[in-house]
Amino acid sequence: MGNMTLSVPDDLHKIMDKHKDIKWTEVARQAMWEKARKLELMDKLLAKSKLTEQDAENIGNKIKHGIARRHGLVK
Repeated sequence: MGNMTLSVPDDLHKIMDKHKDIKWTEVARQAMWEKARKLELMDKLLAKSKLTEQDAENIGNKIKHGIARRHGLVK
């Protein structure tokens, strides 16, 4: 098993210090597994996609513009 060293902000570290009964390495491991599973799913979904990155960006921009228009932020 590989090892990793993490740096956390001071305010987070203070909270973690208050709760020494929590196995913070296990919390981090679970969070990383959850993110990795989501990335694996995304990779599987995108593996057969014919969209280019530019296509995806264009679609995203159209969606953002539609939302802004719906909320009266643009015409």
